[in-house]
Amino acid sequence: MSKKNNEEKPTLGSYLELIGIIVFVIVTLVFFPHTVVWNIVVLLLMLSLLITIHEFGHFIAAKKFGVHVYEFAIGMGPKVISFKRKGDPTIYSLRALPIGGYNQLAGEVMEDDKELPKESFMCNKPKHQRIIILVSGVLMNFLLAIVFLFVMSCIWGTTNQDTVIKNVLKSSEAEKAGIQAGDKILKMNNHKASDIDSLQVVSLLKNKKNTNTYLIEHKDGSKSTYTLEIKNYVISKSTGEIVSETSDENTFDKIIEDNNLNKDDYVEKKLAGFQFDTKSKKGFAHSIKYAFSKFKNTACLMFRIIYYLITGKLGLDALSGPVGMYTVVDAATNVGSTSYGLFNLIYLTAYISINLGVMNILPFPAFDGGQLMFVVYEIITRKKGNADVEAVINLIGFILIFSLMILITFKDIFKLLG
Repeated sequence: MSKKNNEEKPTLGSYLELIGIIVFVIVTLVFFPHTVVWNIVVLLLMLSLLITIHEFGHFIAAKKFGVHVYEFAIGMGPKVISFKRKGDPTIYSLRALPIGGYNQLAGEVMEDDKELPKESFMCNKPKHQRIIILVSGVLMNFLLAIVFLFVMSCIWGTTNQDTVIKNVLKSSEAEKAGIQAGDKILKMNNHKASDIDSLQVVSLLKNKKNTNTYLIEHKDGSKSTYTLEIKNYVISKSTGEIVSETSDENTFDKIIEDNNLNKDDYVEKKLAGFQFDTKSKKGFAHSIKYAFSKFKNTACLMFRIIYYLITGKLGLDALSGPVGMYTVVDAATNVGSTSYGLFNLIYLTAYISINLGVMNILPFPAFDGGQLMFVVYEIITRKKGNADVEAVINLIGFILIFSLMILITFKDIFKLLG
Protein backbone atom coordinates (compact mmCIF):
# COMPACT_ATOMS: atom_id res chain seq x y z
CA MET A 1 0.00 0.00 0.00
CA SER A 2 1.34 3.42 -0.89
CA LYS A 3 1.94 6.17 1.60
CA LYS A 4 -0.87 8.23 0.11
CA ASN A 5 -3.37 5.44 0.67
CA ASN A 6 -2.26 5.20 4.29
CA GLU A 7 -3.08 8.87 4.79
CA GLU A 8 -6.56 8.77 3.28
CA LYS A 9 -9.08 10.72 5.37
CA PRO A 10 -12.25 9.20 6.81
CA THR A 11 -15.41 10.39 5.08
CA LEU A 12 -18.98 10.91 6.26
CA GLY A 13 -19.95 7.95 4.09
CA SER A 14 -17.50 5.65 5.83
CA TYR A 15 -18.77 6.75 9.26
CA LEU A 16 -22.35 6.03 8.19
CA GLU A 17 -21.28 2.70 6.77
CA LEU A 18 -19.64 1.70 10.06
CA ILE A 19 -22.68 2.78 12.10
CA GLY A 20 -24.94 0.85 9.75
CA ILE A 21 -22.83 -2.29 10.05
CA ILE A 22 -22.72 -2.07 13.87
CA VAL A 23 -26.50 -1.62 14.07
CA PHE A 24 -27.01 -4.49 11.62
CA VAL A 25 -24.72 -6.81 13.61
CA ILE A 26 -26.36 -5.99 16.96
CA VAL A 27 -29.91 -6.36 15.61
CA THR A 28 -29.01 -9.65 13.92
CA LEU A 29 -27.35 -11.15 17.00
CA VAL A 30 -30.12 -10.09 19.40
CA PHE A 31 -33.32 -10.51 17.38
CA PHE A 32 -32.53 -13.15 14.73
CA PRO A 33 -30.56 -15.91 16.50
CA HIS A 34 -29.67 -19.09 14.61
CA THR A 35 -30.84 -17.78 11.24
CA VAL A 36 -28.74 -17.88 8.08
CA VAL A 37 -27.70 -14.24 8.48
CA TRP A 38 -26.92 -14.77 12.19
CA ASN A 39 -24.60 -17.66 11.37
CA ILE A 40 -22.80 -15.62 8.71
CA VAL A 41 -22.33 -12.66 11.09
CA VAL A 42 -21.00 -14.92 13.87
CA LEU A 43 -18.59 -16.59 11.44
CA LEU A 44 -17.29 -13.24 10.17
CA LEU A 45 -16.81 -11.91 13.71
CA MET A 46 -14.99 -15.09 14.69
CA LEU A 47 -12.63 -14.95 11.70
CA SER A 48 -12.08 -11.21 12.22
CA LEU A 49 -10.98 -11.82 15.80
CA LEU A 50 -8.57 -14.58 14.80
CA ILE A 51 -7.05 -12.63 11.91
CA THR A 52 -6.70 -9.44 13.95
CA ILE A 53 -5.01 -11.35 16.79
CA HIS A 54 -2.66 -12.96 14.26
CA GLU A 55 -1.72 -9.62 12.74
CA PHE A 56 -1.30 -8.09 16.20
CA GLY A 57 1.34 -10.72 16.91
CA HIS A 58 3.36 -9.60 13.88
CA PHE A 59 2.78 -5.98 14.88
CA ILE A 60 4.11 -6.13 18.45
CA ALA A 61 7.19 -8.10 17.36
CA ALA A 62 7.89 -5.65 14.53
CA LYS A 63 7.57 -2.70 16.91
CA LYS A 64 9.85 -4.40 19.42
CA PHE A 65 12.63 -4.70 16.83
CA GLY A 66 12.20 -1.23 15.34
CA VAL A 67 10.57 -2.16 12.03
CA HIS A 68 8.56 0.72 10.58
CA VAL A 69 4.84 -0.13 10.53
CA TYR A 70 2.84 2.01 8.11
CA GLU A 71 -0.58 1.04 9.45
CA PHE A 72 -2.26 -1.33 11.85
CA ALA A 73 -5.90 -1.75 10.87
CA ILE A 74 -8.87 -3.53 12.38
CA GLY A 75 -11.33 -4.42 9.64
CA MET A 76 -11.10 -3.91 5.90
CA GLY A 77 -12.54 -1.48 3.39
CA PRO A 78 -12.98 2.29 3.81
CA LYS A 79 -11.18 3.92 6.72
CA VAL A 80 -13.52 5.26 9.41
CA ILE A 81 -11.32 6.26 12.34
CA SER A 82 -7.56 6.70 12.37
CA PHE A 83 -4.97 8.30 14.62
CA LYS A 84 -1.28 8.45 15.44
CA ARG A 85 0.25 8.30 18.90
CA LYS A 86 2.81 10.89 19.93
CA GLY A 87 6.24 9.86 18.70
CA ASP A 88 4.82 6.87 16.82
CA PRO A 89 4.69 7.01 12.98
CA THR A 90 2.18 4.15 12.72
CA ILE A 91 -1.39 4.90 11.67
CA TYR A 92 -3.92 3.04 13.83
CA SER A 93 -7.23 2.68 12.01
CA LEU A 94 -10.66 1.17 12.23
CA ARG A 95 -12.15 0.25 8.88
CA ALA A 96 -15.76 -0.20 7.96
CA LEU A 97 -15.99 -3.92 7.17
CA PRO A 98 -15.53 -6.31 10.12
CA ILE A 99 -13.72 -8.97 8.08
CA GLY A 100 -10.25 -9.30 9.56
CA GLY A 101 -7.47 -6.78 9.76
CA TYR A 102 -3.88 -6.23 8.75
CA ASN A 103 -0.66 -4.41 9.44
CA GLN A 104 1.77 -3.25 6.80
CA LEU A 105 5.47 -3.53 7.60
CA ALA A 106 8.17 -1.64 5.75
CA GLY A 107 10.47 -3.82 3.67
CA GLU A 108 8.80 -7.20 4.17
CA VAL A 109 10.55 -8.38 0.99
CA MET A 110 12.70 -5.44 -0.13
CA GLU A 111 13.32 -1.75 0.65
CA ASP A 112 10.10 -0.11 -0.51
CA ASP A 113 10.31 3.52 0.68
CA LYS A 114 13.17 5.90 -0.07
CA GLU A 115 12.14 8.22 2.79
CA LEU A 116 12.81 5.65 5.52
CA PRO A 117 16.20 4.81 7.04
CA LYS A 118 17.59 1.42 6.00
CA GLU A 119 17.55 0.04 9.54
CA SER A 120 13.75 0.40 9.73
CA PHE A 121 13.10 -2.14 6.94
CA MET A 122 12.22 -5.67 8.00
CA CYS A 123 14.40 -7.15 5.25
CA ASN A 124 17.46 -5.45 6.77
CA LYS A 125 16.90 -6.73 10.30
CA PRO A 126 18.99 -9.59 11.78
CA LYS A 127 17.68 -12.97 10.73
CA HIS A 128 16.66 -14.04 14.24
CA GLN A 129 14.50 -10.91 14.55
CA ARG A 130 12.84 -11.58 11.19
CA ILE A 131 12.10 -15.14 12.31
CA ILE A 132 10.51 -13.92 15.55
CA ILE A 133 8.37 -11.40 13.63
CA LEU A 134 7.20 -14.10 11.21
CA VAL A 135 6.24 -16.64 13.90
CA SER A 136 4.64 -14.12 16.29
CA GLY A 137 1.31 -14.22 14.49
CA VAL A 138 1.14 -17.99 14.85
CA LEU A 139 2.13 -17.79 18.52
CA MET A 140 -0.68 -15.29 19.18
CA ASN A 141 -3.21 -17.67 17.59
CA PHE A 142 -1.91 -20.48 19.77
CA LEU A 143 -2.02 -18.31 22.90
CA LEU A 144 -5.59 -17.20 22.16
CA ALA A 145 -6.67 -20.82 21.74
CA ILE A 146 -5.11 -21.83 25.07
CA VAL A 147 -6.83 -18.92 26.85
CA PHE A 148 -10.21 -19.79 25.29
CA LEU A 149 -9.84 -23.47 26.21
CA PHE A 150 -8.93 -22.53 29.78
CA VAL A 151 -11.88 -20.13 30.16
CA MET A 152 -14.25 -22.64 28.60
CA SER A 153 -13.13 -25.36 30.99
CA CYS A 154 -13.38 -23.06 34.03
CA ILE A 155 -16.96 -22.03 33.23
CA TRP A 156 -18.54 -25.21 31.90
CA GLY A 157 -16.04 -27.92 32.67
CA THR A 158 -14.75 -30.39 30.08
CA THR A 159 -15.13 -34.08 29.42
CA ASN A 160 -12.42 -36.69 29.57
CA GLN A 161 -10.25 -36.88 26.45
CA ASP A 162 -8.87 -40.41 26.71
CA THR A 163 -10.33 -43.43 24.92
CA VAL A 164 -11.30 -45.51 27.94
CA ILE A 165 -14.64 -47.14 27.18
CA LYS A 166 -17.37 -46.25 29.67
CA ASN A 167 -20.34 -48.26 28.35
CA VAL A 168 -20.87 -51.04 25.82
CA LEU A 169 -24.27 -51.05 24.13
CA LYS A 170 -26.28 -54.21 24.73
CA SER A 171 -26.43 -56.61 21.75
CA SER A 172 -23.91 -54.44 19.86
CA GLU A 173 -20.97 -55.80 17.88
CA ALA A 174 -18.67 -54.58 20.65
CA GLU A 175 -20.51 -56.58 23.33
CA LYS A 176 -20.59 -59.70 21.16
CA ALA A 177 -16.83 -59.43 20.67
CA GLY A 178 -16.24 -59.30 24.43
CA ILE A 179 -15.22 -55.65 24.82
CA GLN A 180 -15.94 -54.36 28.32
CA ALA A 181 -16.22 -51.07 30.16
CA GLY A 182 -12.78 -49.97 31.29
CA ASP A 183 -11.02 -51.21 28.15
CA LYS A 184 -8.92 -48.57 26.39
CA ILE A 185 -8.51 -48.08 22.64
CA LEU A 186 -4.89 -47.63 21.56
CA LYS A 187 -5.19 -47.90 17.77
CA MET A 188 -7.92 -47.90 15.16
CA ASN A 189 -7.25 -49.43 11.73
CA ASN A 190 -3.53 -49.46 12.62
CA HIS A 191 -3.51 -45.69 13.30
CA LYS A 192 -2.68 -44.32 16.75
CA ALA A 193 -5.89 -43.13 18.38
CA SER A 194 -5.18 -42.60 22.05
CA ASP A 195 -7.52 -39.58 22.44
CA ILE A 196 -11.05 -38.77 21.28
CA ASP A 197 -9.99 -36.22 18.64
CA SER A 198 -7.53 -38.54 16.89
CA LEU A 199 -10.09 -41.34 16.99
CA GLN A 200 -12.58 -39.11 15.18
CA VAL A 201 -10.03 -38.15 12.51
CA VAL A 202 -9.03 -41.78 11.92
CA SER A 203 -12.71 -42.60 11.45
CA LEU A 204 -12.73 -40.17 8.49
CA LEU A 205 -9.90 -41.93 6.65
CA LYS A 206 -10.76 -43.77 3.48
CA ASN A 207 -11.99 -47.24 4.37
CA LYS A 208 -13.60 -49.49 1.75
CA LYS A 209 -14.68 -51.98 4.40
CA ASN A 210 -17.64 -51.54 6.71
CA THR A 211 -15.50 -52.65 9.63
CA ASN A 212 -12.96 -51.10 11.98
CA THR A 213 -10.08 -52.90 13.65
CA TYR A 214 -9.23 -51.82 17.20
CA LEU A 215 -6.17 -52.51 19.31
CA ILE A 216 -7.50 -52.49 22.87
CA GLU A 217 -5.74 -52.58 26.22
CA HIS A 218 -7.68 -54.30 28.98
CA LYS A 219 -7.72 -53.29 32.64
CA ASP A 220 -5.23 -56.04 33.49
CA GLY A 221 -2.72 -54.62 30.97
CA SER A 222 -3.20 -57.30 28.31
CA LYS A 223 -3.94 -56.26 24.73
CA SER A 224 -6.32 -57.68 22.13
CA THR A 225 -7.31 -56.86 18.55
CA TYR A 226 -10.98 -56.73 17.52
CA THR A 227 -12.56 -56.26 14.11
CA LEU A 228 -16.08 -54.84 14.46
CA GLU A 229 -18.83 -54.19 11.93
CA ILE A 230 -19.91 -50.55 11.99
CA LYS A 231 -23.64 -49.87 12.40
CA ASN A 232 -25.81 -46.76 12.58
CA TYR A 233 -26.87 -45.38 15.96
CA VAL A 234 -28.86 -42.37 17.11
CA ILE A 235 -26.73 -40.28 19.47
CA SER A 236 -27.06 -36.99 21.34
CA LYS A 237 -25.25 -34.04 19.74
CA SER A 238 -24.44 -32.51 23.11
CA THR A 239 -23.32 -35.54 25.15
CA GLY A 240 -22.58 -38.20 22.54
CA GLU A 241 -24.74 -40.71 24.44
CA ILE A 242 -26.21 -43.55 22.38
CA VAL A 243 -30.02 -43.80 22.23
CA SER A 244 -30.54 -46.82 19.98
CA GLU A 245 -29.32 -48.67 16.89
CA THR A 246 -31.19 -47.87 13.66
CA SER A 247 -32.47 -50.34 11.10
CA ASP A 248 -34.91 -50.48 8.18
CA GLU A 249 -37.77 -50.84 10.67
CA ASN A 250 -36.33 -48.83 13.55
CA THR A 251 -35.51 -45.64 11.63
CA PHE A 252 -34.06 -42.39 12.98
CA ASP A 253 -37.47 -40.67 12.88
CA LYS A 254 -39.16 -43.61 14.64
CA ILE A 255 -36.56 -43.65 17.43
CA ILE A 256 -37.00 -39.89 17.94
CA GLU A 257 -40.77 -40.25 18.07
CA ASP A 258 -40.81 -43.34 20.31
CA ASN A 259 -38.46 -41.73 22.85
CA ASN A 260 -40.18 -38.30 22.68
CA LEU A 261 -36.91 -36.56 21.74
CA ASN A 262 -36.12 -33.24 20.07
CA LYS A 263 -34.96 -34.13 16.57
CA ASP A 264 -32.56 -31.17 16.38
CA ASP A 265 -30.61 -32.45 19.42
CA TYR A 266 -29.78 -35.86 17.92
CA VAL A 267 -27.93 -37.24 14.92
CA GLU A 268 -27.45 -40.61 13.26
CA LYS A 269 -23.83 -41.84 13.21
CA LYS A 270 -21.90 -44.99 12.38
CA LEU A 271 -20.47 -46.52 15.57
CA ALA A 272 -19.03 -49.78 16.83
CA GLY A 273 -21.34 -49.95 19.84
CA PHE A 274 -19.45 -48.34 22.70
CA GLN A 275 -19.19 -44.87 24.20
CA PHE A 276 -16.70 -42.93 26.29
CA ASP A 277 -16.91 -41.04 29.55
CA THR A 278 -18.92 -37.83 29.14
CA LYS A 279 -18.75 -36.62 32.75
CA SER A 280 -17.61 -33.02 33.00
CA LYS A 281 -14.75 -31.88 35.24
CA LYS A 282 -14.15 -28.36 36.58
CA GLY A 283 -11.47 -26.62 38.59
CA PHE A 284 -8.57 -24.23 38.07
CA ALA A 285 -5.86 -26.90 38.00
CA HIS A 286 -7.90 -29.15 35.71
CA SER A 287 -8.61 -26.24 33.36
CA ILE A 288 -4.91 -25.39 33.01
CA LYS A 289 -4.04 -29.02 32.32
CA TYR A 290 -6.93 -29.36 29.87
CA ALA A 291 -6.05 -26.15 27.97
CA PHE A 292 -2.46 -27.18 27.31
CA SER A 293 -3.15 -30.87 26.65
CA LYS A 294 -6.06 -30.07 24.33
CA PHE A 295 -3.91 -27.53 22.49
CA LYS A 296 -1.09 -30.05 22.06
CA ASN A 297 -3.43 -32.83 20.90
CA THR A 298 -5.23 -30.55 18.46
CA ALA A 299 -2.03 -29.11 16.95
CA CYS A 300 -0.54 -32.59 16.53
CA LEU A 301 -3.81 -33.73 15.01
CA MET A 302 -3.68 -30.91 12.46
CA PHE A 303 -0.27 -32.08 11.28
CA ARG A 304 -1.58 -35.65 11.07
CA ILE A 305 -4.50 -34.48 8.95
CA ILE A 306 -2.09 -32.68 6.61
CA TYR A 307 -0.02 -35.87 6.35
CA TYR A 308 -3.16 -37.92 5.60
CA LEU A 309 -4.17 -35.42 2.90
CA ILE A 310 -0.73 -35.50 1.24
CA THR A 311 -0.61 -39.31 1.28
CA GLY A 312 -4.16 -39.59 -0.06
CA LYS A 313 -5.55 -41.37 3.01
CA LEU A 314 -7.91 -38.47 3.60
CA GLY A 315 -9.93 -36.85 0.79
CA LEU A 316 -10.65 -33.17 0.17
CA ASP A 317 -14.17 -33.79 1.49
CA ALA A 318 -12.64 -33.62 4.97
CA LEU A 319 -11.67 -29.98 4.41
CA SER A 320 -14.04 -27.04 4.81
CA GLY A 321 -14.17 -23.69 3.06
CA PRO A 322 -16.36 -20.72 3.99
CA VAL A 323 -19.59 -22.63 3.25
CA GLY A 324 -18.44 -25.64 5.26
CA MET A 325 -17.44 -23.40 8.16
CA TYR A 326 -20.90 -21.83 8.03
CA THR A 327 -22.53 -25.25 8.46
CA VAL A 328 -20.17 -26.03 11.36
CA VAL A 329 -21.15 -22.77 13.10
CA ASP A 330 -24.81 -23.58 12.53
CA ALA A 331 -24.43 -27.08 13.98
CA ALA A 332 -22.34 -25.87 16.93
CA THR A 333 -24.69 -23.11 18.06
CA ASN A 334 -28.10 -24.49 17.13
CA VAL A 335 -28.28 -27.06 19.94
CA GLY A 336 -31.31 -25.85 21.89
CA SER A 337 -29.36 -24.52 24.88
CA THR A 338 -27.87 -21.00 24.66
CA SER A 339 -25.22 -21.91 27.24
CA TYR A 340 -24.13 -25.02 25.39
CA GLY A 341 -24.19 -23.12 22.09
CA LEU A 342 -21.80 -20.54 23.57
CA PHE A 343 -19.60 -23.37 24.87
CA ASN A 344 -19.44 -24.86 21.36
CA LEU A 345 -18.74 -21.47 19.80
CA ILE A 346 -15.79 -20.77 22.13
CA TYR A 347 -14.41 -24.25 21.49
CA LEU A 348 -14.83 -23.82 17.73
CA THR A 349 -13.02 -20.47 17.85
CA ALA A 350 -10.12 -22.05 19.74
CA TYR A 351 -10.04 -24.96 17.30
CA ILE A 352 -9.96 -22.67 14.25
CA SER A 353 -7.32 -20.49 15.90
CA ILE A 354 -5.05 -23.52 16.28
CA ASN A 355 -5.88 -24.51 12.71
CA LEU A 356 -4.97 -21.03 11.47
CA GLY A 357 -1.69 -21.12 13.37
CA VAL A 358 -0.70 -24.55 12.08
CA MET A 359 -1.57 -23.68 8.48
CA ASN A 360 0.42 -20.44 8.63
CA ILE A 361 3.55 -22.14 9.93
CA LEU A 362 3.63 -24.63 7.03
CA PRO A 363 6.59 -24.10 4.66
CA PHE A 364 4.34 -23.11 1.76
CA PRO A 365 4.55 -19.89 -0.30
CA ALA A 366 2.15 -17.12 0.83
CA PHE A 367 2.12 -18.49 4.40
CA ASP A 368 4.31 -17.23 7.24
CA GLY A 369 6.12 -20.57 7.09
CA GLY A 370 6.94 -19.94 3.44
CA GLN A 371 8.49 -16.57 4.31
CA LEU A 372 10.35 -18.31 7.09
CA MET A 373 11.89 -20.69 4.55
CA PHE A 374 13.31 -17.74 2.63
CA VAL A 375 15.07 -16.62 5.81
CA VAL A 376 16.35 -20.16 6.41
CA TYR A 377 17.66 -20.17 2.84
CA GLU A 378 19.62 -17.00 3.57
CA ILE A 379 21.03 -18.56 6.75
CA ILE A 380 22.17 -21.69 4.91
CA THR A 381 23.55 -20.00 1.77
CA ARG A 382 24.70 -16.81 3.52
CA LYS A 383 23.32 -14.94 0.53
CA LYS A 384 20.53 -12.38 0.27
CA GLY A 385 17.45 -13.81 -1.40
CA ASN A 386 16.23 -12.54 -4.74
CA ALA A 387 13.20 -10.34 -4.02
CA ASP A 388 11.74 -10.79 -7.52
CA VAL A 389 11.96 -14.57 -7.27
CA GLU A 390 10.34 -14.52 -3.83
CA ALA A 391 7.50 -12.37 -5.17
CA VAL A 392 6.84 -14.81 -8.02
CA ILE A 393 6.92 -17.82 -5.68
CA ASN A 394 4.50 -16.09 -3.29
CA LEU A 395 2.17 -15.23 -6.19
CA ILE A 396 2.12 -18.85 -7.28
CA GLY A 397 1.36 -19.85 -3.70
CA PHE A 398 -1.55 -17.39 -3.50
CA ILE A 399 -2.97 -18.71 -6.78
CA LEU A 400 -2.75 -22.33 -5.61
CA ILE A 401 -4.35 -21.58 -2.25
CA PHE A 402 -7.11 -19.51 -3.87
CA SER A 403 -7.79 -22.28 -6.42
CA LEU A 404 -7.97 -24.89 -3.65
CA MET A 405 -10.36 -22.68 -1.68
CA ILE A 406 -12.65 -22.35 -4.71
CA LEU A 407 -12.63 -26.12 -5.22
CA ILE A 408 -13.42 -26.80 -1.56
CA THR A 409 -16.16 -24.15 -1.57
CA PHE A 410 -17.89 -25.78 -4.56
CA LYS A 411 -17.63 -29.17 -2.82
CA ASP A 412 -19.20 -27.65 0.31
CA ILE A 413 -22.03 -26.13 -1.71
CA PHE A 414 -22.80 -29.42 -3.47
CA LYS A 415 -22.67 -31.23 -0.13
CA LEU A 416 -25.04 -28.65 1.41
CA LEU A 417 -27.49 -28.87 -1.50
CA GLY A 418 -27.28 -32.64 -1.54
